[in-house]
Parts: sequence; C-alpha cells; structure tokens
Amino acid sequence: MAVLTVNNLSKIFVERVLFENISFHLEKGDKVGLIGANGVGKTTLFKMITGQEEISGGGISKEKNLTVGYMEQHSCSTPDRTVYNELLSVFEQQIQDEKRLDEIAFLIENNMGDIEHLVAEQFRLREKFEREGGLTYVSRTRAALNGLGFTDDEFYMPTERLSGGQRSKLSLAKLLLSGSDILLLDEPTNHLDISAVNWLEGFIREYRGTVLVVSHDRYFLDTVTNKTLEIEHGKSQMYIGSYSVFMEKKQKQQELLERQYENQIKEISRIEGIVEQQKRWGRERNFITAASKQKQIERLKEDLVVPESELEQVHFRFTPKCESGDDVLICEDLSKSFGNKRLFDNVNFHIRKGERVFILGENGCGKTTLFKIIQRVYEQDKGMVTLGANVETGYFDQVQSDLDLSKSALNEVWDAFPYLTETEVRTALGRFLFKGDNVFRQLREMSGGERARIALLKLMLRGANFMLLDEPTNHLDTGFREQLEQTLLDYTGTMLIISHDRYFINKLADRILVLSKDGLKEYLGNYDYYIEKTSESFDKGIFPEKIKTAQGTKKTNDYALKKERQSNIRKLKTRLKRCEESIAEKEENIAAVQELLQSEDVLADYEKLMEHTKKLEQLNESLEQLYTEWEEVSSELEKAEESE
Repeated sequence: MAVLTVNNLSKIFVERVLFENISFHLEKGDKVGLIGANGVGKTTLFKMITGQEEISGGGISKEKNLTVGYMEQHSCSTPDRTVYNELLSVFEQQIQDEKRLDEIAFLIENNMGDIEHLVAEQFRLREKFEREGGLTYVSRTRAALNGLGFTDDEFYMPTERLSGGQRSKLSLAKLLLSGSDILLLDEPTNHLDISAVNWLEGFIREYRGTVLVVSHDRYFLDTVTNKTLEIEHGKSQMYIGSYSVFMEKKQKQQELLERQYENQIKEISRIEGIVEQQKRWGRERNFITAASKQKQIERLKEDLVVPESELEQVHFRFTPKCESGDDVLICEDLSKSFGNKRLFDNVNFHIRKGERVFILGENGCGKTTLFKIIQRVYEQDKGMVTLGANVETGYFDQVQSDLDLSKSALNEVWDAFPYLTETEVRTALGRFLFKGDNVFRQLREMSGGERARIALLKLMLRGANFMLLDEPTNHLDTGFREQLEQTLLDYTGTMLIISHDRYFINKLADRILVLSKDGLKEYLGNYDYYIEKTSESFDKGIFPEKIKTAQGTKKTNDYALKKERQSNIRKLKTRLKRCEESIAEKEENIAAVQELLQSEDVLADYEKLMEHTKKLEQLNESLEQLYTEWEEVSSELEKAEESE
C-alpha cells in the first residue's frame, strides 16, 4: 500500500526546468535510494515533499496522519543544552507522560483524589507510554549517540561547542529517533566513520517505516535499499533492487534500447529505399505502394524511442612523468601526539611501487596527520619516514586547503602550471567539465564537488608517481566516483589512500592498513576481505548485520535449496545465451535480406521484391519475439540472482 505518491511532479525556475513529470510511489517499509548527478534536484524534491519548496506542476499525496521527517527539521535549537539532553528532547511527550505516571502513582499511594478516576487514567496512560516506546527511550538515546560516534564524555558537552560534523551527527540522531513514518535522509553518511555507518545501516534495516535516502555511498545503498529511484535528464524511473542491481538493469535496458533503435533505423532506411524505387518506376500501382510505405515509415518514426544520451562525462588520466624505485615509502616506529592527546605509536609499514594501499581507522585517529608527516608538513615525535628513489608525491587534501578561493578556475590551474598555454589550461578544464564562462567563476562560488574536480585536475597535471589521496570521493557524485575509480585502476603509479567509501575501497585496494593508537594492523585484500578477517567483531555489532547473518547457523536444508537455486540460475543463463545467439543470427539474416532488397535483380523483379519483403517482415516479427523472450529471461535471472 502506497504511503506517499508523487504524480507528474515538476519544478521550473525562471531560467530552467529542473525536472518534470516525475512520478513514483513509496510503500510502507520501502527503503529507496534516490540517485542522480549533482544538480538534478534531489534535495529540491525532498523540500517539495516536506512543503518547504513550491510545486510547479503535478502533486504529492500522503496517507492520512503521515509524518515525514527531514534532517533540516531536527537541527540543534538550544545551544546551552547538552548533547544528551538535546537528543532526549525528541522524546518530550514520553518524558511528560512518565512524569504524569509518577504523579498518579504518588496520588494513589497516598490515597489523594478520585482513586477510581486516577487508576483509569494510569491504565490508559501506561498503555500509551509503552506503545510509544516509553520504556526504552533512554536506552535508545544512548545507543544512537554511541552508534554515531559520540563518546560518553561528549554526552554532557553543550551543543554550542560541537563541530559542524558533530552537529550533523546529532541532527541525524534526532531525525532517526523522531518516530516519523517516512525518513528523508540527505547524505546521512557524511561525517561518519565506518563503524558509525555500519550502525546506521543496522538501524535503517530494522526501521519499520519508509526511508528515501540520497547518498553517494554505493556500498551503503547496496546494504540498506530494496528499490532505486533515479533522476536523469529531468525525468525519473524506479527500479526494483539495490544500487548494484540497478546498474546491471540500467545497462541491459540501455543495450536493448540501442539495439531496438538501430534495427528500427535500419528498417526505416530500407522502406525509404523502397519508396524511392517505387517513385522512380512511376506507374500508378507504384505510387499506391509508395504512399502505403510512406505511412508505414511515419508510424515507425512515431514509435521510435531514441536512447537517452549519456550525461556529459569527465575524461582524464593520471600519468606519472617518471618511474619511481621499487621502494616507495618506508615508515618506521612513527609516533605522534598533540599535547596530552596521543594519536598513534609504533607505526610501521612499507609501500612498494604499483601498490594501492588504503588506511582505515576511526575519525580522529590521526590518518590525515600521518599524511602530513609523510609530506613533511608535521614533524613526527619519533621514528623515521623514508621516500624511495625518484618518488614524486602528489597530495589530494580532503578540505582543499591548497585552493585559493578568490581565484577563478582558470587562474587557479594556470598559476600552478605557468608553463602551460591558456589553450592547454582551458582544454584541461574542459575535460573536467569547466567550459565557456565557467572557467572564469571564482572557486568560492563553486560547490564542493566542483572544487574537488579542480583539485583532481591539478593532481593530474602534476604527473606524480606516488599519490596521497585523503578522502578523494567526498563531494563527488556517483558518476564521477565511478570515472575516478576507473582512472585510478589504470594509473601505473603508487597510491596511499584514506577513505570511508567502502565501494571505492573494494574496487581498488590491494592492501588495507587499520590505524589505531597502538600502531597499524595489515590486511592483504579489499574491504570485503577485511570484513571477513575481522569476523570476531560481528558479535559486538560493529559490522553489517547481513554479514553477521551469513556467518550464523544454517538450516539443514539450506544446502539443497542453494544447489537448486544455482541450478535454476545456470539454466536461465543457458536460455539467455541461446536467446542472444538467436537474436544475433536473426539480425544477420535481416541484414542479408536487406542487402538483397537493394540489388538490381530483386528491384527489377516485382515478385522477388514482394517475396523478400514478406520474408523480411517475418524475420522482424521473429526478432521482436526474441527480444520479448530475452527481456523475460533476463528478468527471471535477475530475480533468481537477487534471491541467491
């Protein structure tokens, strides 16, 4: 049953149409990932749902008494209130009910007032108090704060002393505990370390309400969502399945649309040739045939579906200007403290040429500080850092402190590389989607994602053979993240990367180093391997529930059921392969007949022309049936693989 329905929704500004005719519905319990490039209107859609933004066209209908929670509605409003009390304020009704229950208990115990009336009120109020979670609100408050990374000492810190990231986490906690029927989450994993993200994933999976979430964290989306809503080219489409399933479906859908489009264009071209030939023959029956065929062309053009062009993409490549030696970086017994705060001790690691190494660890453990020690920005308390022969470093700073926000994009890049011509700089900027007058915009006017692109462009032009990347995917939309991943996979140099992006880590990591106060622990693999090797932490609730479940006790018939599912998947794959082979064969036959229809012998013989035309129509009908079968089998296979 739909709890929220969006019907033909449009948002039009004076200068442009943001989106139009967006339609979808959310059912109770849905966990939907809302994706799309930066600027397509995801946050605007959220504000339209909450009534903060005007609707240009269409409508939004909600189930009666439905409550919608959005993070902006749950900001920290009382600066002198402690973190704990600020979050506890979400349960104001339960707190008042609890106080009234205590008053009633006191009155009854001391035989004061109308006892019968008090007992009836106590019964009603206690039932309401328990139904609304009154028995657990204190424990849920503490669990949310701990889960999102607040220490016990920070519980009693005034909210006015919180950093921007801590304020965002507290606002998120207030939203999660608000009891809303629908949660609108806009980049909820920002400012969270991996353990906090894992806690959030568990919360969302167990949440009984509906969730619509915007996130560039693809691993997070894969873990918590059962549907994916994409906004692209001003329109929307809902897919059943998580982000990875959506990507597979979209790719198959695109391939099918392109194939159908090509075949329709070929068919239109073939019929146009017949029309032209019939007109040249110039007899009455030829004109009748030509008119009939022209109508057929018009019908085909009306039904023609042109595949959407891909969004404009960045094209870039990191190429080292020279090769380093085999030993790129050696760190021995590194230690660092700031005042009485010890960040880490006994840090030892060795990075060799061509490796892609990731550093993980809780927020504040010193990952960025370690990078600055390697860069000679900070001095270690003890230990040694050795860079190898011919090592040229390039550094991506997550806060982009090396960018001069008063400069234009053109001057920021040109001043860093003055030996380039203006044409070369503008060409490079164009590859990062800064074109026309955009190159003259000041960096302070740009979004975080645009500034990140400028920083990456400067890194590319530097030609370093050892890149230190501190949260390089922050602020980047999903499409750019995937392009960056592919570029880094093709990079022949060496990388040391700090990241909370688990999808990104999985795709690139050769090795993972986990930093703590006591040093580093090494895992020779990607993020999934790291999770597997730290399985003893599952019982502590640190890692995703789906992995914990995978480690649990299986029912006795699981093995047989698994084998049956795998057998079904193999059969479907075989059917799909045969279907694709038949499609390829039919397309070859169609091409051969189309070639015959253009030959002089056939064009000169009316009976042969009609015979081959009929044959072509039959082949096209068969091809359409094969396309339908291909779609059905593909859909069955996707469902089977999802259940597996």
